[in-house]
Amino acid sequence: MIKVNVYGSNSDGNSYVISDGERSLMLEAGISLKKMNDVDWQSVDGCLITHEHGDHKKYVNQLIKQTGVDVFLSAGTQEVLNIPSYRSTILKSLNEQKIGNWTVLPFDVQHDVKEPLGFFIQSKDGDRLLFATDTYYIKYKLPGITHLMIECNYSLDILDENIASGRIGAYRKNRLLKSHFELENVKTFIKSNDISQLQEVWLLHLSDANSDAERFKKEIQAITGVPVYIA
Repeated sequence: MIKVNVYGSNSDGNSYVISDGERSLMLEAGISLKKMNDVDWQSVDGCLITHEHGDHKKYVNQLIKQTGVDVFLSAGTQEVLNIPSYRSTILKSLNEQKIGNWTVLPFDVQHDVKEPLGFFIQSKDGDRLLFATDTYYIKYKLPGITHLMIECNYSLDILDENIASGRIGAYRKNRLLKSHFELENVKTFIKSNDISQLQEVWLLHLSDANSDAERFKKEIQAITGVPVYIA
């Protein structure tokens, strides 16, 4: 069974390591390796990066200088990050990539960068993990998801209340609507997919101002019937 370790999941930095009990895969490089000192870097088959925003890639150079872990990302993200070619592999949407013990299917998502990706990851034992963050919509249906790591950044009613009270500026709403996953849209995505094999859900990248962790956990748990964790 896949085990998820969370090292950061917000605008200050994002990084996760998933393990099948033998080998691992790193997702995002937005956290200093000094804060990931329990990771066995020899077991990590690679690092997937969704896009070039700093909270997802800030420590990628530290990663490639201090470990033997190579990086996997889209051509658009590589164009910005300019990682040495011998340490990076370009991923194309809907083209499977074998990375050590893992089979990764990248897919395009919707965010305000050039070529963001989500990942559908299969372990050697057949578990299937969907990882998607910093997107407001996913147009694909993925089969037999067992583990779901998905952004649930904000709720529209909380956002509107914050705007009405003046706690945040109205200008932020337009960007959020076209860049991050809202609670009701997450629910719609989950309901549109096959979750008959789902074992657990991790809610990622919750907004400090426009979310409610306990509410989000309760509402997602109600429609999935499985444990839900806040990253």
